[in-house]
Amino acid sequence: MQDSPPSRPLVVGVDVGGTKTQLRALAGDAVVADHVRASTGWRPHDTAAAARWLTALVLDALPAGARPSALAVGAHACETPRQCALIRDALQLSLGVPARVVGDAELIVPAAGADKGVGLVAGTGSVAVGRLPSGDAVQVGGWGAVLGDEGGAAGLVREAVRAVWADHDRGARPDALALGLLTAFDVSEVPALAGALEGATQISAEWGRHAPVVFAAAAEGSALARSVIAEAATALAALVARLAARGVPVDEVVVAGGTVLGQPALYDAFAAALADAVPGARPRPLTRPPVEGAVALARSLL
Repeated sequence: MQDSPPSRPLVVGVDVGGTKTQLRALAGDAVVADHVRASTGWRPHDTAAAARWLTALVLDALPAGARPSALAVGAHACETPRQCALIRDALQLSLGVPARVVGDAELIVPAAGADKGVGLVAGTGSVAVGRLPSGDAVQVGGWGAVLGDEGGAAGLVREAVRAVWADHDRGARPDALALGLLTAFDVSEVPALAGALEGATQISAEWGRHAPVVFAAAAEGSALARSVIAEAATALAALVARLAARGVPVDEVVVAGGTVLGQPALYDAFAAALADAVPGARPRPLTRPPVEGAVALARSLL
């Protein structure tokens, strides 16, 4: 027996993350679908492919015969307004419903129930987003593990290795951070960490999974690890400061991401650094799934 389509307007929100995707559909307050799948196959730089991927996701997740009244998507690696608009236009053509597509970090503020402020994400990578009083979106950070993503898991590991190399060059014996990294990367000496990092095929994921080593070393008393965490926190606060300098309201900073929320040492250091960099900015952790932000954006289209 097939499910009957909902009688009230059906709003659909989608959070396409780097690793997993969540779709949530509601008719009024009733949840019609709550679907999680891997983000395998997501190609945001190919407009047609992205629209096909999202269309298939929506049609697969909804009950038979159900059609959304409005759809909003927060999309990983949708990095510019033009890119997001192209996917939106293709998606609207495919599904025939009002749609909105934004970068996935833009879901953070509406997911928290706020209508303005900064969404700061520090998970595998890091990025901060906000909107000018005109409504135009501004994004800072998020430049990938090789050159950016300070404060994210991969960036923490990169900077930890750099700190260990510098300590090695000074003639110091390996401390808890160095020993932890040697074990994590399965190499026998500090210089060999270079090959281990350069040999990664999926850099963000392969580097980032070792971030717990940095926090464990800090807990064991490693001054190097503590300095890496402090510098990461300062870098995250600097993202908010850049948004403020460009005119984005930053009174409220909603913080999300498994690295910063899962590691109190980083969150506390970020809060302290933010107080210094942007007095008056108030950080608070996101306690609801980002997909709720997509649902809120979809409702705004009705």
